[in-house]
Amino acid sequence: MNDRPENPRRRPPTDGLPKTEPLTPSQLRQDAAAKRMLRRLVRGENPPTAPLSIVDRLAGSPYANPMIQVGGVDTSARKTLDFSLHLAETMFRYGAGALEVETSIIAVTAALGLKNIEVDITNQSVAINYAPKDQTPIALLRVVRSWTNNYAGLAKVHRLVTDIVAGGVGRDEAIRRLDEAITSPKPFPRWMVTVAFGVFAAVFVGVLGGGLVSSGIAFVANIGVSLLARQLGRWRVPDFFTTAACSFGVTLTALLLWRFDLTNAPAIVVVGGILLLLPTGRLVSSVQDAINGFPVTAAGRFLSTLLTFGAIVAGIAVAFVIGSMTGMQPISVTETFPPAYDLWVLVILIAVAVMAIGVTEQTSWELLLPTAAVGVVGYFVLLGAASLGVGDRFSPAVAAVVIGLLARVVALKMGAPQLVVAVPAALILLPGLTIFRSMYVLTIEESEVLLGAGGMLNAGAIVLGTAAGIVLGDTLARPLTRSLASNERRRARRR
Repeated sequence: MNDRPENPRRRPPTDGLPKTEPLTPSQLRQDAAAKRMLRRLVRGENPPTAPLSIVDRLAGSPYANPMIQVGGVDTSARKTLDFSLHLAETMFRYGAGALEVETSIIAVTAALGLKNIEVDITNQSVAINYAPKDQTPIALLRVVRSWTNNYAGLAKVHRLVTDIVAGGVGRDEAIRRLDEAITSPKPFPRWMVTVAFGVFAAVFVGVLGGGLVSSGIAFVANIGVSLLARQLGRWRVPDFFTTAACSFGVTLTALLLWRFDLTNAPAIVVVGGILLLLPTGRLVSSVQDAINGFPVTAAGRFLSTLLTFGAIVAGIAVAFVIGSMTGMQPISVTETFPPAYDLWVLVILIAVAVMAIGVTEQTSWELLLPTAAVGVVGYFVLLGAASLGVGDRFSPAVAAVVIGLLARVVALKMGAPQLVVAVPAALILLPGLTIFRSMYVLTIEESEVLLGAGGMLNAGAIVLGTAAGIVLGDTLARPLTRSLASNERRRARRR
């Protein structure tokens, strides 16, 4: 007989319980998979407070997955940062959007071996903060104070960034190429730009329904407006008053010719003159910045765009008041104009108009015909949407989506950013005639103020819809252009 006390930790007998079989390898794998799935559902893939890598901002851009150059981290980080800021300033001056500037800076600094970079873009300033671990941080700021029309230069900068990201260009060579892009002459001389202003006005008057006489008047008037704007620029007159003076000159010229029966379509003459004054590129960039998460930059560009529209409207209004005070006969703004030419002639006129816009924006020679082709396709979409009963407000937006999509494909194929092709091709969609008619009603016909205000709101909706459509088309084209960006970078490596 065992007199030892019973161990309190001793397990009770389990003879009466059912026996369990050991798990098979297949069951063990299923059990582990179920645990992993449950863990993902409860916790997620990454900790919720983990910071987003700045290089992830390149996803969806032509510079995704940059190739880090063999030299590793640059020992002269300040020189690389100075180059990146100079690159960003140049892109802003030539009309690039904030997202394109940011992705270019991130791609260039990553390719040249710099990590721990933060980029901040606010309206017209670019700031870069470089803070490597256990080293003195560097913070640099650059302010952009001037703008110019140079789409050819913007395309050169785009190709330079592509070559850097592909690993085919070092920093010193990149500095040399950027200086060459900035100092190289523009593709077209000033006299050709002046003539292009007149050519655009003349052919677009024909598209709107004006005859040869109205087109000739628009040609001469717009050459005069171009020369006036250039002279006011030499006198350092602010852009607001320069734009107002140009719209005033075009409107007053049309009213004088209307008074002496030299034209039967003064409204169309004015429209041909003010369309090139509209800040289309700035508006598209501001909408793009707002959609892509740059609210301060978008607000600044929206304000600048609004002031330009205000200057155009002010110039038209002053011309109307002077015409009314001097006894000029009123204009029938409700008059409609049937097409003056057959469809095939209108298509040719649209192509010529788009190429003329490209010349005024200093687009490179090789991009003129592709841009004209995109504009013609957009015009056909506009006609098709209108024939389907989409409406005057929505039809330009639908055409703008197609233009934005094709512009990204064509631009990447030609080694240029989307804006270079999209802006000239989409200018034909803007409602210049609606702006003119609404401003006339607001200024002259006081009993129809609400009608004029409604027309201006309608014109604003069309303009914003067109700009948003271009941005949407660019977004929709990104999955379709990944291979184009990769091919472009492979060609850069071979060079």
